[in-house]
Amino acid sequence: MRILYPALATIFSSAMASLSILSAQTTNPDANWVDMRSLVPDLVLDIRYATTNNFMEEKIYDCGECYLRKEVADAIARVHRRIKAQGYGGLKMYDCYRPHSAQWKLWKKVPNTQYVADPRKGSMHNRGSAVDLTVVDKNGKELDMGTGFDVFDKKAYIDYTGHPANINNNRKLLQTAMIAEGFRTTRTEWWHFSYTLKSYPISDYLWKCK
Repeated sequence: MRILYPALATIFSSAMASLSILSAQTTNPDANWVDMRSLVPDLVLDIRYATTNNFMEEKIYDCGECYLRKEVADAIARVHRRIKAQGYGGLKMYDCYRPHSAQWKLWKKVPNTQYVADPRKGSMHNRGSAVDLTVVDKNGKELDMGTGFDVFDKKAYIDYTGHPANINNNRKLLQTAMIAEGFRTTRTEWWHFSYTLKSYPISDYLWKCK
């Protein structure tokens, strides 16, 4: 019996390890994605990489959807409501979660970490925890932020001092609301914010076009 017990223990241990591996393989690590259209029906989407209206001048995504991790999505929903409560139309999204495979395409065009994250490290977009966005008025018109989206110019920097007061106020409106919900700014892009209250793995999840 002294020989059988260790043998049985080894068999049992191996079986449990196999079950653990199987469980890990069948558990979807990307299960907590939220479709922002479902969560915030009046959120304006202008997903630029689903069009040719971007610095790449080519379509990167098959369709313009906005997916985020659950905690990030909930935070964006709160920002949207806060902006609307101040008399505006709410948020307009330029980009949300970005599949890791798409990051390589952007990097090939602009291999500069000042503007595009190195795909070997991955970006916050690849983790579903970064957004590119702006504010619209009640008529759906974008507030003047000094530059458009994806403008690689110092005028897009959040510390640029040459803008008039109305542009500075518009940027402050967006930044204040986003920072209050756990997002941080990016110096070179007024439109980019990353969620800081939770970390997520890089993903290459591909959403289904509707």
